Amino acid sequence: MALLQRVAEQGRRVVRFTLDGRPVEALEGDTILTAMLTNGDRLRRTEFADTPRAGFCMMGACQDCWVRTEEGERLRACGTFIADGMRLLSGGEWTS
Repeated sequence: MALLQRVAEQGRRVVRFTLDGRPVEALEGDTILTAMLTNGDRLRRTEFADTPRAGFCMMGACQDCWVRTEEGERLRACGTFIADGMRLLSGGEWTS
């Protein structure tokens, strides 16, 4: 189940991406954080205890929102916009 539910502003262009190997959709202008949390129950898992995380400060200061692409690139989810074709992982498949 998705952690965030979109309640308004649904008229933007659809952006298709992959989250943990499954095809999902977001809206143009969404951050990766928003895109992932409207399609899943976590942003990532911690490296230390394998517990779910959903971001913390939402402004790029806390370092809690780093996610990886399937290719291994690290992205800050709260400050990076989702793009067509991104292939993102929510953790468990990688370590820092």
